[in-house]
Amino acid sequence: MNKAVLALILIVGAGAGAAGVLVATGQLKLPDFASPSGGTPAETPTTKAPSAPMADDDAAYIAFDQGQYLTALSLAERKAALGDPQAHTLVARIYEGGLGVGKDDITAARWYSRAAELGDIPAMLALGNMLAEGRGIGKDRAAAATFYEKAAATGDPLANYNLGLLFLKGDGKPENPFRAAKHIQYAAEKNIAQAQFDLAALYQKGVGVEANALEAAGWMSKAAKQGLVPAQYEYAVMLMRGLGLKEDESRTIPYLQSAAEKGIPGAQNRLAWIHQEGAGGIKKNPAVAAKWRYIAKAGGITDEKLDLLVDTLPETEKKAAQKAAQEWRDKQLTLR
Repeated sequence: MNKAVLALILIVGAGAGAAGVLVATGQLKLPDFASPSGGTPAETPTTKAPSAPMADDDAAYIAFDQGQYLTALSLAERKAALGDPQAHTLVARIYEGGLGVGKDDITAARWYSRAAELGDIPAMLALGNMLAEGRGIGKDRAAAATFYEKAAATGDPLANYNLGLLFLKGDGKPENPFRAAKHIQYAAEKNIAQAQFDLAALYQKGVGVEANALEAAGWMSKAAKQGLVPAQYEYAVMLMRGLGLKEDESRTIPYLQSAAEKGIPGAQNRLAWIHQEGAGGIKKNPAVAAKWRYIAKAGGITDEKLDLLVDTLPETEKKAAQKAAQEWRDKQLTLR
């Protein structure tokens, strides 16, 4: 990539900048707490049976995995009446996700609570999340920390990650960046992408660990390769700045493109500059640059210099770019 073009993209294409790395350092709000389904509570609930070891011939779990949620609920309630902890968790998951029944966080919290009392680890994590967020139960970060600690003590990586977040912010636990880093690193080593992303940020900023650019690049690379979109954007920026791993240089534009397509305005604006100037194997195309600039602008990114360049396009090309940008936004709405 031409150095002059690269410098231009880094300076004026920044837009939102490297905002993601500030999450872990407390300069932005914490990410959502990781959930047993492998995502965050805001994501679509998994349709895979959520709890720990289960027999292959267990009818409740088979019904759940087949999408027969009312059957699964009935069978799980029968097993729960016999004191089965995983059955309690399965009932809670059905109510939390609104799977075949009305979504009911209060009922879900009650079932998770009983499952946690009976020793089910995924239930401890799920109940911790509900307490941390105040969903279906009174918000209580200290109580959430207690459940995270119990689950973390068994080696659960998501519980370790969430516990690390509480230590990082001093919310529910005394602020302790060193403890936070240890828990987050444990989760990162267990391949939790969000933990890898946050650990990279800790190494970038020297929070809870010694600042180490190579460690930061390595962990950001791992998170990006797992498809974590904010990590792909941050790592693309790191690669453009020469702060990434040499072996990953060919991934710069694909990561930036992926982040732009997934709706990160800063990535969209940088991609606009790449099309405007022609870089990274992409041919100069001001019309495509205009499309991405319109998209990034709608996302809140200010860039007067690029706006002036877009304004020099013929009116027909500007209208075509505006139409393409609108079509892209409409497509994103259908994918939600």
